[in-house]
Amino acid sequence: MKDLYTFDITPEQALETYHGVCSAYSRLFKELKLPFLVAEADSGDIGGNLSHEFHFPTSKGEDHVINCSTCDYVANEELAESMLRDDDSNTLSDHASPRGEEVHGGCSALPQVWRGVSKDRKTLVNVWFPESSKHRHSEVNFHVLQRLLPQLDTTVEDSSRFWDVLGPECQSDALTLQIINVIDGHLSASSIARIQAGDPSMPYHPHLSTLPEGVSMFNITQNVETGNKLNILRIQNGDDCPRCTRGKLHVQQAIELGHTFHLGTRYSDPMKAVISVPSSLVDSSSRSTLAAVQSSMTDKIVPFQMGCHGIGVSRIIGAVADTLVDKKGLNWPRVMAPFEVVIIPGKDLESAAVDVYDTMVAGAVDVQQSIEPLRDIALDDRKLPFPWKLKDADLVGYPVIVVVGRKWKTEKKCEVQCRRLNVQEEVPIEDLYMHVTLLLSSL
Repeated sequence: MKDLYTFDITPEQALETYHGVCSAYSRLFKELKLPFLVAEADSGDIGGNLSHEFHFPTSKGEDHVINCSTCDYVANEELAESMLRDDDSNTLSDHASPRGEEVHGGCSALPQVWRGVSKDRKTLVNVWFPESSKHRHSEVNFHVLQRLLPQLDTTVEDSSRFWDVLGPECQSDALTLQIINVIDGHLSASSIARIQAGDPSMPYHPHLSTLPEGVSMFNITQNVETGNKLNILRIQNGDDCPRCTRGKLHVQQAIELGHTFHLGTRYSDPMKAVISVPSSLVDSSSRSTLAAVQSSMTDKIVPFQMGCHGIGVSRIIGAVADTLVDKKGLNWPRVMAPFEVVIIPGKDLESAAVDVYDTMVAGAVDVQQSIEPLRDIALDDRKLPFPWKLKDADLVGYPVIVVVGRKWKTEKKCEVQCRRLNVQEEVPIEDLYMHVTLLLSSL
């Protein structure tokens, strides 16, 4: 892991540094010529109010990144949101059965419920959401739930034993408990109304039809910050973008390769990490040159504005290796390959391969300024069979392989192979350097 910690005097300077680091990380990943996503992220336990993750999309990734098909909205699964439209409510009929259950397609149906418990074990949580349908698989988004109820203990897989405290033998304990109903906005209006009204036919408890007296019950139906209906379901492909009106969200698996955090004074305040600087450096309110001069003569104590950033160097290597590998072997991008080109001589062409190597090295001196020169060229002069060396080159993952083979003696041509670009062609020695350099510029 390559870690970077930054310290600035003012919030404005700290933000400038933060965006500078993000820009540098983006340039690095662009140089790899691999797809990457910069996602808005939750700062989590580290703290701060601004954070971004750099992700490499791959089917082998364990993270999920959500991006919009139309605008520049990109967020990780912990922070991502989707727009809940007015017509997104579940299509359960508002007609009721004699038991008060809604009827859909001739069958009685109740909302699905997930049950949890708070960390202090005094609050029991019901999360109400619609059953899965052919249009949507219903699954609770625990990241959203954790933001809504920070006191919720999401590490408890089976909360049933905590609900038993409401049983007849624990009536005295029940008086200290409360139940919170979290109601997803996808539910039909009638289902929401029944839960809010405390309809006794609703399964507020997994075992009891009637709650003990003294147990308080609260309902949460709206996002406190926006006033919108709650969207508790995990985001799926095709959900509406929360930032634009036309975009649809796309969920991708990805591997996190880098992370940036703007911490502000999250750590400097409690640690009393301060610095004494001229007031003019932190006070932009000076109204005249004289005031600025006088201000610069006095010092001011300010806390450090901090940032922390990191790139997983070894993780990048592993992610690229796993993603670009094929049945023949590794397949490195140019900037990551230990050697950009390997020259492999055919039988009895070892001296010719040395000439080709010298020609390639000499070409680096005369290359045009607009073309990035070759840096690392390997000559495989091992005393091994030609087919073995060729397979070994594929296994190692050299970006370009130059074979000095059967057309060298008659036409002074080498075979150039580039597996990632699906290239295999004969090239005259006088064109070899420029041809290989142009291939590498695409890798």
